[in-house]
Amino acid sequence: MAAPEDSSPSKIRTAFGSVLSFFILILIGVLAFSIRIFSVIKYESVIHEFDPYFNYRVTQFLTKNGIYEFWNWFDDRTWYPLGRVIGGTVYPGLTLTAGSLWWLLNSINIPLSVETVCVFTAPIFSANAAWATYLLTKEVKGTGAGLTAAALLAMVPSYISRSVAGSYDNEAVAIFALIFTFYLYIKTLNTGSLFYAALNAIAYFYMVCSWGGYTFIINLIPMHVLLCIVTGRYSSRLYIAYAPLVVFGTLLAALVPVVGFNAVMTSEHFASFLVFIIIHVVALVYYIKGILSPKMFKVAVTFVVSVGLVVCCAVVAVLIALVASSPTKGWSGRSLSLLDPVLLSQLSDIILLESFDRTYASKYIPIIASVSEHQPPTWPSYFMDINVLAFLVPAGIIACFLPLSDASSFVVLYIVTSVYFSGVMVRLMLVLAPAACILSGIALSEAFDVFTRSIKFQLPGFSEKSQIDAGDTASSSVVTQNDAAKTEKNEETLKERPSRKNRKKEKEHLEKTSVKSQIQKRLLVLPLEASVVAIFLLVLLGAFYVVHCVWAAAEAYSAPSIVLTSHSHDGLHVFDDFREAYAWLRHNTEVDDKVASWWDYGYQTTAMANRTVIVDNNTWNNTHIATVGTAMSSPEKAAWEIFNSLDVKYVLVVFGGLVGYPSDDINKFLWMVRIGGGVFPHIREPDYLRDGQYRIDSQATPTMLNCLMYKLSYFRFVETDGKAFDRVRRTEIGKKYFKLTHFEESVHYSPLDGSDIQTKTSKEQDPGKNKEIKIESKLHDQLKKKWKKKEESLAMKGNSSS
Repeated sequence: MAAPEDSSPSKIRTAFGSVLSFFILILIGVLAFSIRIFSVIKYESVIHEFDPYFNYRVTQFLTKNGIYEFWNWFDDRTWYPLGRVIGGTVYPGLTLTAGSLWWLLNSINIPLSVETVCVFTAPIFSANAAWATYLLTKEVKGTGAGLTAAALLAMVPSYISRSVAGSYDNEAVAIFALIFTFYLYIKTLNTGSLFYAALNAIAYFYMVCSWGGYTFIINLIPMHVLLCIVTGRYSSRLYIAYAPLVVFGTLLAALVPVVGFNAVMTSEHFASFLVFIIIHVVALVYYIKGILSPKMFKVAVTFVVSVGLVVCCAVVAVLIALVASSPTKGWSGRSLSLLDPVLLSQLSDIILLESFDRTYASKYIPIIASVSEHQPPTWPSYFMDINVLAFLVPAGIIACFLPLSDASSFVVLYIVTSVYFSGVMVRLMLVLAPAACILSGIALSEAFDVFTRSIKFQLPGFSEKSQIDAGDTASSSVVTQNDAAKTEKNEETLKERPSRKNRKKEKEHLEKTSVKSQIQKRLLVLPLEASVVAIFLLVLLGAFYVVHCVWAAAEAYSAPSIVLTSHSHDGLHVFDDFREAYAWLRHNTEVDDKVASWWDYGYQTTAMANRTVIVDNNTWNNTHIATVGTAMSSPEKAAWEIFNSLDVKYVLVVFGGLVGYPSDDINKFLWMVRIGGGVFPHIREPDYLRDGQYRIDSQATPTMLNCLMYKLSYFRFVETDGKAFDRVRRTEIGKKYFKLTHFEESVHYSPLDGSDIQTKTSKEQDPGKNKEIKIESKLHDQLKKKWKKKEESLAMKGNSSS
């Protein structure tokens, strides 16, 4: 009768813990959502950055025309005169998710606009990502670690930077898909359930639809499977977790138009197929070992190994032939840039960037290296993006080895690979953030477990028995899972002969191990004073992390690049000249007019001005971008001839030299020269440098002073202050007085917002009569007055452009 009496309080405590965990998860979801809406509170509900405007435009088309029109949409507003097939060149996961959410809300009479749904999609999925992190970490180290990891992920700045309200990019839903796929893999590995294996393949399919980073999953999981096989941890659960994922996941991935046959033909996927073959060979060996005598087993192994070697040699020969036929050795530029940047430098001259996936960076290919987020990170960026988690990760790795299980070994492998990739490309700090949160949550949970248990054991009134029984519930459950994993080798036998004797032996073994673990916990007791101080320091560390995350969310990552701010003695000033410039183009130009600009502004021009652009942020055609770069780098007449051949009527230039906005086109100009010179040899970078230095002052080269970009940026610049002093380059320009012969100013927006957007039009010339068609020129009358008033008060906070 004693057992039921003892179990009743335990059941109540377990139920109370479950309810409390549920409410904590609700609060974590609310935290994840609310910390990401500073941008809406401080500014307005607006789409951020560059790529999100394309995603927003595509979502508008989807909700208006339907899914079938979306798959077959040929967009003639971009990449004139080539155009672009949208349905076959985008990852549709984000668009379909937001479109479905908009349809669901409107079907239940919640009439939100498409823009509002797009703005809040990322904060909603950040809450989902936090809950998925809880599920994943719980499978590894218990409920306490899961709740801690979820709370850390809800606030980590690295993830906030890509999921604030308005950041409508692929990563908004992809990080949730990444974590949830990993959770289902670990869940299948722990349970051996085919149901979870099927869900895992579906989650992987959603990840493929959402982001090109899905290749990280299809390489990390095979690495873990291979690690388990090599370390002697193969089991039927491992086979069930992996084999269905490769088969069904690959078939589903091939259904995504942007992926297609790349799912089976590119080198990024070959590792999964190789491990798929290996795990079947291992499964066959284990099966043969179970039905043959030891002597016959040796003979069979010799035969299988001989045949296997022959087959492997043939497969390797075929792969070598395929790889040797590719100039990139069978790998895409993305994989080369991440795995071997040195090798990529040797291949950069023969790699054609005719790919629709631009989610990778390369140090040596100009068009990729010109994107700031594709550069390697600096050490301060780690502290900025993951803060104190960088110091907790090593402790989490140690905790994963005490004891080591299949799930904990996967987390260790995850953090090791993500640290490497984040060191190659700052954008992949986003992949590191979940791993850092998981391991930090494990470290904090284990630390609190030790310190609170130490205090509890030394409080008066506790008997020895109550002290032993007061072990942490989450840790005990993990010990049970690990012990169950150790008995997995006898799983098949127990299923075939489910006798009471076997069940009794198994139960006794688990009870003995659990009691032994609790006794060991009793020995891990620290002094009372040290435990109290340690808990106080951990709370202080957590408070510092919260303050840093809130600051990063409110100040560093909430300001949209399209709405600029400046601080002065009389408060915060918000400037909206970007959208005003696009609105001018929309209302003052013809519908069929073509606008040329650097590719950074292509998506925004198409979405907000509704005008045809020559290049945009998709960067799928290197030659087309090089043509625009060559025009910007050429003298005025040669540039006019290039633009005239492309039917360009307006050229948009961003200049911030008056107020110190650093992300202007003059600062990007060398990338235009490098990209243009990569295709057109007459454009040479040394011609624009003086003794290896990039200069725009009196020491600038004649080629630099006479190129189109210089003239469009500094046209009439001397009229602002009489000196033509560039506040970004901190010098007076070299050529102050000049006229445009083939271009004429159409509208010159006030540079007081930190971005001087100049829209210029080429003059259409009749070679026979040498006539010029002039377009009306407007210059703000208040320019000089406003500048004198604000000259000393503006302190620009310019965000780095993509």
